[in-house]
Amino acid sequence: MSSHSTAMDKPKIGITIGDINGIGPEVIIKALNDNRILNYMTPVIYGSTKAISYYRKAFDLDDFNYTHYRDNKFTNSKINIVNCWDEMIEINAGSVTPEVGTASFKALQKAVEHLKEGLIDAVVTAPINKNNIQSEDFKFAGHTEYFTENFNGKDSLMFLASEDLKVGVVTGHIPLKDVSQSITKELIIKKLKIMEESLRLDFGISKPRIAVLGLNPHAGEEGLLGSEDGNVIKPALDELKNKGKLIFGPYPADGFFGKGEYKKFDAVLAMYHDQGLIPFKTLAFNNGVNFTAGLSIIRTSPDHGTAYDIAGKNVANESSMREAIFMAYDIFKNRSEQKKES
Repeated sequence: MSSHSTAMDKPKIGITIGDINGIGPEVIIKALNDNRILNYMTPVIYGSTKAISYYRKAFDLDDFNYTHYRDNKFTNSKINIVNCWDEMIEINAGSVTPEVGTASFKALQKAVEHLKEGLIDAVVTAPINKNNIQSEDFKFAGHTEYFTENFNGKDSLMFLASEDLKVGVVTGHIPLKDVSQSITKELIIKKLKIMEESLRLDFGISKPRIAVLGLNPHAGEEGLLGSEDGNVIKPALDELKNKGKLIFGPYPADGFFGKGEYKKFDAVLAMYHDQGLIPFKTLAFNNGVNFTAGLSIIRTSPDHGTAYDIAGKNVANESSMREAIFMAYDIFKNRSEQKKES
């Protein structure tokens, strides 16, 4: 059998269009504008053919071809587009409108429906605007929370991944003033378990080594700069170490990245959003991927936002979107292998 899989077992990777006034459509088109991708998977874009053809024309990408999803059938070896709304929505790159927020939610809903029905194998989400998408049906801080709720995840982990660096966060989209009281021994253990299992199941690392960052400057300096590191974080790590897990820390966050310590570990658990995301985006901005670990389904996204300031200008970099699409594919393959073996 050749190295290319047959059309039947090629995974179907859903891609939600995100905010059509942002760079989502542009990075999707550019990431998929290489026919070799079709040797590996069948991409399914959830959005609108009108929006895609608008940007295809605007950027002179005439060789970007796709087919309509009709009669509940996907066409293998082609890019499929599922139309998720019928009304005419004006595209005005860089501007924030309520109609576009509603449209981005419709694309998301349709992809979730297809995931639940098993019609697609994974989903990649292009960036949404977290404000204009809010509605009666969408009251979430972001995609991560929405997927966790929809797929009965008791908990998930926001996991940022690139080839050389993987970073998860204990607390996600919450105000900084709430971080300290949100961090409990139970929560740290829960997030470490999700991370460890994901490294094994999704990334194929059999004995993952995980570093944990402290919460306070200098990881609390023996209690001088705060007690959480010694009283909350350390006991959580000790409990898992005693079970034979390769978990190390808590490390002072600044020196840890400054000295390149992260290279000795398979992943790093940070205590709050910016503590993990600033070093990650600094070190891996163009090829970083945001993955929601701990769910039954596979969901990745590029690690950038809607970037309204450059939308419609044909200058957006599609690397992160391409990496997100291939990471969804790789995780699907890793999980399938594991299933075969178990």
